Amino acid sequence: MNIIVAGLGKIGVTLISNLVTEGHDVVVIDNDPQVVEDITNIYDVMGVCGNCADTDVLAEAGAKNAELLIAVAGSDELNMLSCFLAKKIGTKNTIARVRAPEYNDRSLGIMKQHLELSMIINPEALAARELFHNLKLPSAAKVETFSVRNFEMIEQVLKANSPLEGVSLSELRSRFKAKFLICAVKRGSEAYIPDGNFVLKSGDRIGLTAEPTEIVKLLKEMGVVQTKAKNVMILGGSRTAFYLAKRLAISGSKVTIIEKDRQLCEELSELIPKATIICGDGANQELLIEEGLHSVDAFVSLTGMDEENILLCSYASSEGVPKVIAKVNRDSLRPLAEHWGLDTIISPKLFITNVILQYVRALQNSEGSSVETLYKLMDDKVEALEFNVKSDLGFLNKTFKELTFKKNTLVAGIIRDRKIIIPSGDDCLKAGDKVIVLAANQRLNKLSDILA
Repeated sequence: MNIIVAGLGKIGVTLISNLVTEGHDVVVIDNDPQVVEDITNIYDVMGVCGNCADTDVLAEAGAKNAELLIAVAGSDELNMLSCFLAKKIGTKNTIARVRAPEYNDRSLGIMKQHLELSMIINPEALAARELFHNLKLPSAAKVETFSVRNFEMIEQVLKANSPLEGVSLSELRSRFKAKFLICAVKRGSEAYIPDGNFVLKSGDRIGLTAEPTEIVKLLKEMGVVQTKAKNVMILGGSRTAFYLAKRLAISGSKVTIIEKDRQLCEELSELIPKATIICGDGANQELLIEEGLHSVDAFVSLTGMDEENILLCSYASSEGVPKVIAKVNRDSLRPLAEHWGLDTIISPKLFITNVILQYVRALQNSEGSSVETLYKLMDDKVEALEFNVKSDLGFLNKTFKELTFKKNTLVAGIIRDRKIIIPSGDDCLKAGDKVIVLAANQRLNKLSDILA
């Protein structure tokens, strides 16, 4: 596909890396000539220097024949205007990043309609939503919810002396009453779609699929379940912190935000009256203890400095906080965070990348299926995709034991008439199903890609 990316900040560069890897023809736009030069030297892309809301610049970038423009420049208004003009020139689909909390759902809906935007996306709001889901199930390192809302996938790091340690997957069903499937494992730097002979070890990062009630049942059997975090301390008054605190406050949780900037503290106090806003330096350990660090259920560090987030989450964990979450945008620091025992790491740029890649693959879909949800798991080494099964799929009604699947692919779940099926060899796909498929170290565009 011909895709234009306008804006070469952290999110723009992450998008470019993924789109190029997936084989798309990408043109980039930015008003900084040095940044454009650097990106075109690193990636196989064309570059145009200029304002992405200038019709001449858009024309030079090929907007007339582009299938998609993704506007992720620093200004919300610039992004929306760029999309509007590109659409008028001939671009088929447009996505605008809009981050300001001042734009509510109603105003965004009106702008999307009148500016003919295909999608409006807010990375901080997406990150806050995922954080909120994770705080509902704190014992999980990561929680992904698929479109039907009654099928979840969690990542769990096996601690030393875990009841799963040394157990093969074929033994698990007899040991535990919960209905679940271990569908992916990351061990060291390698990711696997395991078979029944795979034996689990402490330190493994495992991916579990099941209904939410079954996941809770399993975690209880494992002795690691924690109740919903009802008292949460957030460090940093960022947009992500605002969206998360608002969700938590509405759900009845006690929320404390610590932020150094006094003006921002005053704004947050007005926007989230149910939250406690503390003006102070969260790097001050005495302040954290004074504000109740030892009594919180979760500590979430969302400052603009990855290193500070890692250090303070490590400190909070050492002080006995049951759940700690760090925002880490730099990929090079993620192994360090994991080495220090931080299981849950979030990155807003990865959330927006997943959503846009899902949209791009949906545009590419051929007969038989369409992508509805896409998640990157196991530090991006495994993909989980949810497909809608269409009536013209080539292997409808054929049992899985009749089919030959590619190595490192797995059908992890089927949703049929809102009922969850953890599949066996005797199951099959039917028109109208939703199916969750996992693939390690490879990319799936359509459902038939899972067959050898």
